[in-house]
Amino acid sequence: MDKSSALEYINQMFPTEASLSGVEPLMQKIHSEIRRVDAGILAAVRQQSNSRTKAKEDLAAATRAVEELMFKIREIKTKAEQSETMVQEICRDIKKLDFAKKHITTTITALHRLTMLVSAVEQLQVMASKRNYKEAAAQLEAVNQLCSHFEAYRDIPKITELREKFKNIKQILKSHVFSDFSSLGTGKETEETNLLQQLSEACLVVDALEPSVREELVNNFCSRELTSYEQIFEGAELAKLDKTERRYAWIKRRIRTNEEIWKIFPLSWHVPYRLCIQFCKKTRKQLEGILENLKDKPDVGALLLALQRTLEFEDELAEKFGGGSQKEFGNEIEEIGRENHNQSVSDIRKKYERKLAVHQEDEGQEKDGNKDLSAPGAGFNFRGIISSCFEPHLTSYVELEQKTLMENLEKLVQEEKWDIEEGSQNNVLSSSMQLFLIIKRSLKRCSALTKSQTLLNLFRVFEKILKAYASKLKARLPKGGVGIVAAATGMDGQIKTSDRDERVICYIVNSAEYCRKTSGELAESVSRIIDPQLAAGADMSSAEEEFSGLITEALMTLVHGLETKFDIEMAAMTRVPWATLESVGDQSAYVNGINMILTSSTPVLGSLLAPVHFQYFLDKLASSLGPRFYTNIFKCKQISETGAQQMLLDTQAVKTILLEIPMLGQQMSSAASYSKFVSREMSKAEALLKVILSPVDSVADTYRALLPDGTPMEFQRILELKGLKKADQQTILDDFNKQSPPLSQPSAVTTPAPTSATAAAMAAATSLVSHPSLGLTASSREDVLARAAALGRGAATTGFKRFLALTEAAKDRKDGPFRKLFNA
Repeated sequence: MDKSSALEYINQMFPTEASLSGVEPLMQKIHSEIRRVDAGILAAVRQQSNSRTKAKEDLAAATRAVEELMFKIREIKTKAEQSETMVQEICRDIKKLDFAKKHITTTITALHRLTMLVSAVEQLQVMASKRNYKEAAAQLEAVNQLCSHFEAYRDIPKITELREKFKNIKQILKSHVFSDFSSLGTGKETEETNLLQQLSEACLVVDALEPSVREELVNNFCSRELTSYEQIFEGAELAKLDKTERRYAWIKRRIRTNEEIWKIFPLSWHVPYRLCIQFCKKTRKQLEGILENLKDKPDVGALLLALQRTLEFEDELAEKFGGGSQKEFGNEIEEIGRENHNQSVSDIRKKYERKLAVHQEDEGQEKDGNKDLSAPGAGFNFRGIISSCFEPHLTSYVELEQKTLMENLEKLVQEEKWDIEEGSQNNVLSSSMQLFLIIKRSLKRCSALTKSQTLLNLFRVFEKILKAYASKLKARLPKGGVGIVAAATGMDGQIKTSDRDERVICYIVNSAEYCRKTSGELAESVSRIIDPQLAAGADMSSAEEEFSGLITEALMTLVHGLETKFDIEMAAMTRVPWATLESVGDQSAYVNGINMILTSSTPVLGSLLAPVHFQYFLDKLASSLGPRFYTNIFKCKQISETGAQQMLLDTQAVKTILLEIPMLGQQMSSAASYSKFVSREMSKAEALLKVILSPVDSVADTYRALLPDGTPMEFQRILELKGLKKADQQTILDDFNKQSPPLSQPSAVTTPAPTSATAAAMAAATSLVSHPSLGLTASSREDVLARAAALGRGAATTGFKRFLALTEAAKDRKDGPFRKLFNA
């Protein structure tokens, strides 16, 4: 018990003072219990001591018992060995008698079989001499089985003699059979009615002989059948390319005529099949000689006709004998150029089910590659056995296809209306789709003739045709260009584009994208059709790059065309008398001109171009107009504070116009990224105007804060725009160059457009104070803020009250860039 339990126990036993009188009896009771427990412990210890002694005695007894058991086991083993020796001595004589019986039985069986073999060989010899083929065939099987039992006795003279005699009999049978078959096809089968029956029975003998005999007999028969074929078609009259069809007519007529006679051959011999294989090999050899002996280029019509008839004949043989496999690629070719959104789920599923079936068929053919090719359907492919010899001589065909495709291309481009019919969904020029229809027809023609090197050569012709088409589309683009982006591309002159020109450029972009995508599909289809070892050559990446480059050039042409339209407005901006402007009004006329240009072109471009191309166009337009607007500010003669406020308003209006372009083009998918891009580009012009608005004493600090990438030449030009004299400019320039070097790391500063000149000054001051690279102290910050306040007071004296009045009036207007400026 713990202490708490002992206390509880005592309190329970003696709850009151009166109960303490029972302490003595309780103590006596406890002492008695202690003595009783001690006695029990002592008895247990004594008992344990006695048990240990007993355990030792038990262990010793067990050890003695184990030793006695081992002794008895050794005695039993000795007696067993003695019993085994006794049994062997008793059975020794019986074992000898058993071996003797076994040897006698084997000898009797061998002698019996020997007697049967001798008798069978003698009977076979008689049958062979009488040409009794039916019985001889069965006897041959029996002799072969009997001979197999004497393989272990080959060295015995009698067995050797019998085997030699059997060999001679088989040779006699072979000579008789070959002699009888030599009369087949000579007309004797019609004179002698029993000749076919005799030859049919002779086939049984051939099957009973070695397999090589059957091979030799069939080869001899096929060679004899084709002797007349060689003699007929090696002559000068029929050894011509245009007589190729008559070759196939001859063999088909021969098979049809002798079909009943050739039924004497067992079906397992596949005689017509073997005959056709030999015919194809001889025909290929003769056609190779004809093609090589042609001095001039072969007539393409005769060449293709002969190839077509050859392919038809090979297909007939493959269908008749089941050799090889013909994969259908018509669906693969038809899928070239189809729009993905027009495909249903079932069409896509069927397409991939066909691909899976073809893949499984190819795997099955690889697994069955070790089959015997002498049997129909066992892997021998009739397709290509003759037609492959035409392959090296199809260059003229490829040249003719190239000439035809070029002529069709010229015709398509000449007949192109450079417009899209109403109701068209893809906005692609008809010449693009017609060109691929012509290419698909050409591919179908060629794939029906060959799937080897000629198909790859024609594929390279397709690549040339597509590149030529890309060049013709590129030639249709307006030439020239001017502006920042144009200068980067190295183009000279100006691009003047009308509304029709812009639509045509969009059609060219869409057509180039269609051609780029369809070129890849064409390459994939050809790689599946062509022989696997040539599939890697079916690559249309160079043509795809050509069309990608055309897309980029066309979109840049759109940007250059808009740049040219902006020339008048940019010139109008420099002619505004910014130095003598008395008050701030609504947006300037040149801003309205920019707005009119974009609102007239953007909806059309957005409706014609794909989202990715429209996004690229927008990015390039912003990267062109933003820096150009920034540079154009420096082209102004002088800008007063009121002029800078008006120009800042115009800048915000231009920025708003640019931000509305995705909405005008009805393509808002990429508006967020484009908005950031426009804000970044136009913020530079806003920062420049804020520098011009800053007081003279803080212009250098403001310039460093807002335009950290600026150059001393630009800073000097800003001083000229502010209208400072040369002496004042030089003093500020000297201080600017001495106080702090130009910042090496650009820091993009983007501030919202001010709603007043005071706000502009405060934004400039805030940017200046918060710029980490300037390291301004608290007193410097107060100085900048004081200058900003002065900037606001100075603005109020030069028409800023009028600016605020316009601001209040703008709150009541429902539309217009000026209203949007104050809602931003």
